[in-house]
Amino acid sequence: MREGAGRERRNRRYSCTMKVAVIIPAAGFSRRFGEGQEFARSKLDEDLGGRTVLQRTVEMFTKRDEVHAIIVAGPCDEVAYAEFKLRHGDKLSILGVTICRGGKTNRYETVAAALGHVPEDCTHIAVHDAARPCTPIEVLDRVFDAAAQQDAVVPAIEVDETLKRVSADETIAAEADPVDAILGDAGKANTGFRTIEETIDRARLMAAQTPQVFKADLLRRAYAQDDLSSTDDASLVERLGEPVVVVRGDPRNIKITRAADLRVARAILGVRGPQPKAAHKRF
Repeated sequence: MREGAGRERRNRRYSCTMKVAVIIPAAGFSRRFGEGQEFARSKLDEDLGGRTVLQRTVEMFTKRDEVHAIIVAGPCDEVAYAEFKLRHGDKLSILGVTICRGGKTNRYETVAAALGHVPEDCTHIAVHDAARPCTPIEVLDRVFDAAAQQDAVVPAIEVDETLKRVSADETIAAEADPVDAILGDAGKANTGFRTIEETIDRARLMAAQTPQVFKADLLRRAYAQDDLSSTDDASLVERLGEPVVVVRGDPRNIKITRAADLRVARAILGVRGPQPKAAHKRF
């Protein structure tokens, strides 16, 4: 059976029973992405082959039969939200996306705000990082296939690197580098150091990715808890004592965090960045 035909058969099979709402939190400030730059930039506005990072991320879900709603949660601040809608509103509306305001500070606040816009008839809720535009179709297939049979599903990859737990505080080098006086942080080869406290056994450790998919009522229960401190949605479900299953993720499913990640994303997608106009077209 051709891979495409198999995928179409799966989509028809699960689209009859699954109605998925996809929440895409997009309220962050991209602090690490703009490190060392005079003006902060949003990684979601960056160009990936003629479309923004955010649009690329949304488009992955628009052709899925099981997806019935997509909610993008933007900034909470009124002015920032208005600017966000001005930049992205038209394109997202064409794709059938609902845009809402997110949380003030934390990711979980943004997801909680978006939950209020999930249609009542949706059976499942997927949460996907806005800055993860390279998720392979095969990962989406695995996650949605598993979610048709399990209440909570997360894609993840095995950890290859040796993990170190380090001291909380950074020690700054005592001797000043004369280059720093000229270039500032951009000229620092090493701005400081931390001390290793322990090496963590990486056996059975996995790095979680998104989309994470849950039965709708389960995720709502998870977000009804008093303590919502978390870095992903699966941890809130785990806090309920409910099982979360893991399916195989993909190293290509990167989250754009720093500027260098954008070059990797373009390579994965096989697209180019914005091209400067020829000299004769600049005026």
